[in-house]
Amino acid sequence: MNLVLPSTGRRVPCEQCPLRGLPAFRDFTEPELKFVSSFKRGELVAETGSAILSEGNHSPHLYTVLSGWAFRFKTLPDGRRQILNYLLPGDLLGLQGSVLGEMEHSVEALTPVILCVFQRDKLNELFEAHAGLGFDVTWLAAREERMLDEHLLSVGRRTAVERAAYLLAFLHNRAATLGPVTDKVLHVPLTQQHVADTLGLSIVHTNKTLRKLAEKDLIRWLDRSCEIIDPEGLQELADWDAPREITRPLI
Repeated sequence: MNLVLPSTGRRVPCEQCPLRGLPAFRDFTEPELKFVSSFKRGELVAETGSAILSEGNHSPHLYTVLSGWAFRFKTLPDGRRQILNYLLPGDLLGLQGSVLGEMEHSVEALTPVILCVFQRDKLNELFEAHAGLGFDVTWLAAREERMLDEHLLSVGRRTAVERAAYLLAFLHNRAATLGPVTDKVLHVPLTQQHVADTLGLSIVHTNKTLRKLAEKDLIRWLDRSCEIIDPEGLQELADWDAPREITRPLI
């Protein structure tokens, strides 16, 4: 992905945010930009595998992914994990904790991640003084609900091969909205364990399933990642039509 990464040693002003120039995101009005700039407290750098938010904890912050990939998940008492969704640049984290008081899921960095940090106690001011930004936060929550609906349908009704095809087509579609994919091949930083924990399959079943996709020349599985070669073929196999992405909000 051709996305300019900010320096980890300094604060990136909202006025110079590298995401604002991407066509996927709507622009702020001047009053909105001024508020969001005051709302932001700095950046947080998370290394691969580190916890960003933990289930059951209280966090005084909201976050927007500035660069990198992360994922949301829940665990059972015995440690079994269900990955709920993946987080890419522009996605908002921590809203659930802001509304409900504590997090009911966890978030882990899938790659090195840089996050914009926002003070949660200014969220009321956002809704009271900036109706457009309040709508944006609601829109982001509704979009997340739409994605979770699709994931639940896939896990509940698609075959193992169809589930895997859907997941990789979904991730390709999400990433492609952020910029051009080099040579039309997208590198997805997943391990087979991540795929298994997303699809509700054993690691052995997952390995066999991904091998079938590779044999169809839809993907190329590497050691700890996947190259998506034929996203249209994955969509056709999953019988899934990617949603038409409109210009979306950025907080």
